[in-house]
This record gives sequence, structure tokens and C-alpha cells, in this order.
Amino acid sequence: MADASVKHQRVVDDNPADTTPHLVDDGSGTSPRVLALSQRRGKIYIGGVFSKVASPKLRHTKVRRNVAAFDADTGAFASFAPRVNGTVWAIRATRDAVYIGGAFTKVNGVARHGLAKLDRQTGKVIRSFTPPFSSGRVTDLALVDGRLIAGGSFSRKLIALAPDTGRATSYIKPAIEGQLPGSSTRSGVFRFDISPSGTRLVAIGNFLEVAGQERARGFMLELGASAARLAPWWYEPLRDECRADGPTRLAYLTDVDFSPRGNYFVIVSTGWVIPAGDTPGRMLCDAAARFETDVSSPSRPTWINYTGGDTLHAVAVTGAAVHVQGHSRWLDNPYGVDSAGPGAVDRLGGGAIDSKTGQALPWNPVMPSRIGGYAFLATRDGLWIGRDGKRIGGEYHRGIAFLPLR
Repeated sequence: MADASVKHQRVVDDNPADTTPHLVDDGSGTSPRVLALSQRRGKIYIGGVFSKVASPKLRHTKVRRNVAAFDADTGAFASFAPRVNGTVWAIRATRDAVYIGGAFTKVNGVARHGLAKLDRQTGKVIRSFTPPFSSGRVTDLALVDGRLIAGGSFSRKLIALAPDTGRATSYIKPAIEGQLPGSSTRSGVFRFDISPSGTRLVAIGNFLEVAGQERARGFMLELGASAARLAPWWYEPLRDECRADGPTRLAYLTDVDFSPRGNYFVIVSTGWVIPAGDTPGRMLCDAAARFETDVSSPSRPTWINYTGGDTLHAVAVTGAAVHVQGHSRWLDNPYGVDSAGPGAVDRLGGGAIDSKTGQALPWNPVMPSRIGGYAFLATRDGLWIGRDGKRIGGEYHRGIAFLPLR
């Protein structure tokens, strides 16, 4: 079964805990950031772009090359310290191992293109796991029903692997093809999520067709016992372009997350604002949108919450709220064009949305950033946030923060 989404009975606190560690600026000119989060047995595993980490009170630093682990309660760093020579976009911890995906070619000096399996205690490469990739990157991972599912810009774009050997299986057969016209990014699946029941998968990215049917930017698979097949779901306005200011932004969907019950999912996006002449409520441009899982051909999303021209990179649906983050300045801003329109509320870096009404909740941790946050991890104790910013709620929390349930 898929890892179930964590349900919260209430919205997490917007005052971050003081026991989380920090990323450290190494002076390279690249802003350090956390792009992926996972938890196992009291430890938090992070992946991203960084070379050093610091203790919660900034008294000690350690070298960590794009992957690290620390105690969830104290922030103390574990000895787990693999050396990864490129960006880590995805991380998944299990009882014995940690899978990492990204844009790398070596781990601890061992050749591994885009995907590696590591010993959870030592960080050593498990050499018996040899995935079939020689090009592209891996940007998302999930374990479901004894299969490791990987998404990225490699040739098949979405694939099910044997978790012990990395051998490719034929479980996901529908071909994912095409590239958005004029796009300078590679064709591929960027993010996906699997329903808590393990029976549905929703994927987003840069592609045009799946199994010979039009599915620009998004599709759903039904995950059967022996094979996955294309589901009828598709939202036709995804074929249309937002009023983006460059070709690299045409693949504008950025993240997707199922609700804890699996009855709906939320997609977030970049793309700037809707095209001139269009009306709010149809296109997903710099917005968050809710879709019902069992509505195969929606004429409109259940709701759309627009930022008014700022990107949302990540979403976490906890039942109590739909948490979003990026480099937003506002929510509830359907008529804003890089400005605060009628009814807009200030939500610097992200906020929380009522899952039923689609309106912004009061939760407002104030999270200034450069590019924004790419990673959420909801646990039974609260919400972990991975990002590139330095401060949340006026407190210093570079790259990592935890917002507890009170």
C-alpha cells in the first residue's frame, strides 16, 4: 500500500519550533535549499542543494553533500552523510534503506545516475540496487505495493522498479510522450502523488500524450494488481498556456497532493496570471486548485485560489487545511496582476487554504524567500517545511522549519 497521507484535526501553529537545524550558505553563490523530506523512526531525512548544515543554535556545523538526516525532536544530526555530487529532488526512507532521486551521477564516488539506494544507518551505497537510468533526472519517488515508482525526465518518464534490485518492471505500460511546444525544459514527469488507498496516481509535468490520448501537463493512472492503466481523468484547460513570460515556464504545474481520504487532490502551479480575456476560475495559473478524484471530466475545479502572479511550488493536504508555499505575496487574489487585487490577503511565502471553500485561512507564518519552498512533510506531530528562505515568523530558520500541532 502507499504511505497514507497524514490527517490533522486542526491547523498547525504558525510559530516554528526552536529545535530544528539550519542549512549554511557556503559562499558559492547558490542559495542552499531543501527540496525533499522524509521521516523514519524519529529521524528526518532531507535532500536538496547544500554542502553544510548547522545545529539549531548555530554553534556547530557539519559537512553534508545534498543529503542529511537529523533527530526530529532535538535537531541533532545523524552520522548518515552520503556524498552526492548533484541536486537531490526526491527522498524516501524505509526501515532499512533511503532512496534518493535527482540530478546526480555519483554517490560516495560510486556511479549512480539519478537514483540510488543507501543504507539508512551508514549512508553507504547498496550496490545490489542498480537502476536502469543513463540520462535525465529523477524528481519524485514513491513506494506502493512492493514497487518503487520513479518519475523524471528519463526515457520512460514514469517507471516501476523492483525495490531490491532496481530492475525495471512492465507494471506501468502507458507511454508518456511529447514535449510542450517552445519549452526548453525536458519532457518528463515532474511530480506525482498516489492516493492513500494505493489505487490512483496523479502526475504532472512536460508531456502531451499518454497511451496515445491527449493529456497535456497532467494525467491519472488506475493502479491495478498487476498493471497500471490510463484513467479517464483529464482537465482540458491544461492544454492552454498561462500568460507566462518565457518558454521555460510552459510546464507550469508544480506539485500535486491527495487528501487523507483520497477523495480529492490539489494541484499548484506557476505560469503567472491567466491570459487576457479569460476569467478566473478556469485556468490554473499561479494558483492552487482542488479536483474531485471521481470526477473524470471536470468542467471546472471545485475551487481555485489565485496568488495574483506569484509561483506556488508545493502543496500538502492535511484535511484541516491545504498548505501551499512558493514565493507568493498574496492568496485570494484572482484579479491581481503582480499586485493585490480586490479581496487579496497577504501571505508572504505561502499560507493555508480551507479545503471546502477554497478561501485563505488565517494561518500566516510569513516566509520570505528567493525562489520559494519546494517540500512539505506532514507528520502526526505537525508540518515540516523545506525551502530556500532564511526566516519564518521573524525567526531564523534557514532551509528547514517545523510547525507543530498544539
